[in-house]
Amino acid sequence: MKRLHIHLAVENLEQSINFYTTLFASSPTVQHDDYAKWMLEDPRVNFAISNRSEKIGLDHLGIQADNAEELQAIKQNLDETQVPIETQEQAACCYSRSNKHWVTDPQGIAWESFHSLAEIPTFNEKKAIPDTTTSTACCPTNDKASSSCG
Repeated sequence: MKRLHIHLAVENLEQSINFYTTLFASSPTVQHDDYAKWMLEDPRVNFAISNRSEKIGLDHLGIQADNAEELQAIKQNLDETQVPIETQEQAACCYSRSNKHWVTDPQGIAWESFHSLAEIPTFNEKKAIPDTTTSTACCPTNDKASSSCG
């Protein structure tokens, strides 16, 4: 069963963790100095916050697949939208290794579809500190991705 993914960029991580812990009546499932994530069942959502983006607010939306077959079905739907797709295999982001497909919707919002394969000890493989050169916390930074990732 797929899960909606929401990633917000926040200014004050500790304050935001306290707010969302109270709102969800649940502590983060994953927490680091620059990132927190709640894997909620009601509503079924992967809600993440980080202080890694230069822009505060909505970082990106997504759909998390439980397996490779679900991810492939999402990819088929993305293909039908006829927008550029950035595919990442074994991507390291948000303390996870995942297979991903990125698109940008007509409003310019980055959408990530992904299947997480394993946890990793760092936010990404590039560096463990915030990278303000990207428009989103996890969005790829190459030229092709910048046009398809918002």
